[in-house]
Amino acid sequence: MDRVFDGFVVGLVLAKRFRLIDNQGRNRIVLGVTGASGSIYGARLLRHLRALSCEIHLVASSTAEKVCRFEGHPLPQNVPTGSDGLAGSVIRHAEGDFFAPPASGSFRHRGMVIAPCSAGTVGRIAAGTADTLLLRAADVCLKERRPLIVLLRETPLSRIHLKNLLEITEAGAIVVPASPGFYHKPSGIEELVDGVLARVLDLLGFPSEIAPRWKDCPGHD
Repeated sequence: MDRVFDGFVVGLVLAKRFRLIDNQGRNRIVLGVTGASGSIYGARLLRHLRALSCEIHLVASSTAEKVCRFEGHPLPQNVPTGSDGLAGSVIRHAEGDFFAPPASGSFRHRGMVIAPCSAGTVGRIAAGTADTLLLRAADVCLKERRPLIVLLRETPLSRIHLKNLLEITEAGAIVVPASPGFYHKPSGIEELVDGVLARVLDLLGFPSEIAPRWKDCPGHD
C-alpha cells in the first residue's frame, strides 16, 4: 500500500513538473519580419504581443530593416519588460545567429508569426532552405508541429506562389493573407491592420479584442 501511495505522489510531482515545463513557453512568441512591404503589420503585432505580456524573440532579414525604416516603422533592439508602459519584452536576434534559441527545437514557445511575409520567403520555407535564422526558426516550427503563421503580403499571385503556399500549408503552416475586412467600418490604417492581426492573435490562442467581432460591429442587427 505504501509503495502504491509513494508511486502516486511521485506521479503527481512529475505531472506538475511537466506542466511547469510546458508552461515555460506559454507567452513566448517568435516574430519574423521580412522585406515585404507592410511593415506596419509587424510593428502593430509587436505592440499587441507586448501588451499581452509576451516575451517576443524578434528576427528580421537585412532587407526588412531597410523597408521598415523606409515605411516609418523601424524595428527595435532589445526592449526590457515594462518599457513604454507595456508588460512584454523584445529579445532581438541577428539574422545569421544560428546559436539563438529559436534555431533549436528544444526551445519552447507558443508559435511563430512572420509578418509581413514575402512570397520569396514562402518559397524558401517550402524548399526547406533554412539558411538564415528566420528560415531555420520557421523550419523548426514545422518539424516540431508548432504553430507557424505566415502573413502573406503579395499580390497578384503566380502559379509558383500558389504552389508554394499549398506546400507550406500541407506541411502545417497557416497562411493569413494581409487582406483586411471592412465590416467593422475601420476609420484608419491602424484599424484596418488590427482587423487582420486580431485573426492572428486568435490563431495563437490569445484573448484579445483589438478589433470588433462580427456581432459587435456597428450597425449589425
